[in-house]
Amino acid sequence: MSWTARPVGLLQTVRAHDQFNTTIYSLNDRYRGVKKGRDVIFVNPLDIAELGLRDGQRVDVHGEFSDGVDRVVRAFRLVSYPTARGCAAAYFPEANPLVPLGATAEVSNTPASKSVVIRIEPAAQTAVVA
Repeated sequence: MSWTARPVGLLQTVRAHDQFNTTIYSLNDRYRGVKKGRDVIFVNPLDIAELGLRDGQRVDVHGEFSDGVDRVVRAFRLVSYPTARGCAAAYFPEANPLVPLGATAEVSNTPASKSVVIRIEPAAQTAVVA
């Protein structure tokens, strides 16, 4: 999937090191070098440059579905990470608001959280960091 016409790509949700299913034990992820927060989106550095954004910038992430509902998570920190071009990753359950409740796999009926079409834009407002 290309980011070129609009900043659109494919999102998958992932777990952090200190997480078991939806139980989160820490805001750090030693697998990916993230500390003190889970409101992040991992994007390939070449895609970040193509989008005219920068590592560490706050962005709004929109779920792109044909139902017309604007699903968005706001002020996520953009993290340069070696994902595949045109793909991104964010933590589960923080990225859950991007997935419609009815978007499930046909056989297992599990949420379609591994294949969510997204749009990334600079944050409309800056997050408050404690």
